[in-house]
Amino acid sequence: MAVCEITGKGKMYGHNVSFSQRHTRKVFKPNVSKRTLIINGQKVKCNVSTSALRTLKKKGLIESPKEAAAKKKANK
Repeated sequence: MAVCEITGKGKMYGHNVSFSQRHTRKVFKPNVSKRTLIINGQKVKCNVSTSALRTLKKKGLIESPKEAAAKKKANK
């Protein structure tokens, strides 16, 4: 099951409602992807929702592997 390890987002249940107002069961799944994050200089693999990734990048808590490689190259 796809669950975000940071925010705890998981699947939700509801109904598809057609034009004729028929209600059929539907599962709403979060956009979760397995990512390798660099947190405090360590690589960590985890399932993260894309909205959580955007928030963490905005707050400056994580950086993408490309950004980390660019920082290492700039420090040399």
